[in-house]
Amino acid sequence: MERNLRWQSLAVDRDGRAAIKAQRPCMIWLTGLSGSGKSTLADALERRLFAVGRHTYLLDGDNLRHGLNRDLGFSADDRCENIRRVGEVGALMVDAGLIAIAAFISPFRADRDLVRELLPARFVEVHVSTPLSVCEERDPKGLYRKARAGELKQFTGIDSPFEAPLAAELTLDTSKLSVEEAVDRICNYMVTAGYIEAF
Repeated sequence: MERNLRWQSLAVDRDGRAAIKAQRPCMIWLTGLSGSGKSTLADALERRLFAVGRHTYLLDGDNLRHGLNRDLGFSADDRCENIRRVGEVGALMVDAGLIAIAAFISPFRADRDLVRELLPARFVEVHVSTPLSVCEERDPKGLYRKARAGELKQFTGIDSPFEAPLAAELTLDTSKLSVEEAVDRICNYMVTAGYIEAF
């Protein structure tokens, strides 16, 4: 099958799409435990960037499992496939000239590294490093309670590991930073790295 496929060259490229948006496209990838604040930060970051005219799209783990990834469960293999698909979609969005924002537990380092390889010099890993004890206290979806009661198996942080990034571009602990402070840090990094202009 693959022998019959070839890459189709296109007249409009990523640089052209980015130029009309006046931004350098990238993928902001927030990883961390359930309840760490990933989705809250992702939403606040998109609102901040949207307010100043940046072109963005937010990829949220739960939302994608309602559609694109609804056929996947939570086994190790399915979690890997979940992240692979999101990485491919995110790469298309970056190619379209967008700032893609992804909020995923994405517990396995190798999976996140594969996404980084798809987006050389365009992948910004943000480790939302909020401690397990704080995440468990927040427990916004009641998942930790279920996991502790044995009703939910292979739950990250309880009976399935979370492999923290070894060299994330940013590390943010939402038990010490407000949402606004954390978003400030992400935006400041994006300015310094040349993804957006200061605002």
